[in-house]
Amino acid sequence: MAELWFYHLERSELERALPPLLEKSLQRGWRALVRAGSAERMEQLDAAIWAFRDDSFVPHAREGDPARQPVWLTTESGNPNGAQALFLVDDAEPGDLSGFERACLLFNGADPVALELARSRWKQMKEAGVTASYWKESASGRWEKQQ
Repeated sequence: MAELWFYHLERSELERALPPLLEKSLQRGWRALVRAGSAERMEQLDAAIWAFRDDSFVPHAREGDPARQPVWLTTESGNPNGAQALFLVDDAEPGDLSGFERACLLFNGADPVALELARSRWKQMKEAGVTASYWKESASGRWEKQQ
C-alpha cells in the first residue's frame, strides 16, 4: 500500500507547489497521476504546469491515451497511466491507493474547509493502517517533514 504524504500549503499556491513535486516524481523515474475535485480545477492546473518555468518541461495531458503520458491529469478514479505517484488536490477522493508507491494530498492551510477535510482524511487513513506523514513549507519555501 502507498505511503500518504500530506502537504500543508501555507506559503505557495497549489499552481506553484505542484509542478516541482511532479518534476521530482519524474526524476525518480515514476509516472504521476494528478486527481482533482473538478474539471475547472484540472484546466487551471493544466495551464499552470505548462507555464510553470521557462526552463522546465513537465510532460502531461488530460486528453488522449493516458498510457502514453508520464503525468496524467484527471477527475476520475483508477490509475490509467500506471503511475507510481498519486497527487490529490481539491478534495479529490483518494480511492484505492494499493497500486501506487506514494500518494500526496495537497491542501490549502488558509482554507478552513480544506484544513478540516485534510484532518478528517488523516484520521481516516491512520485508522485504516496507512502510513502517513505530514509536510509543511518552511520560511524558505522548502518542504520539511514534521514529527
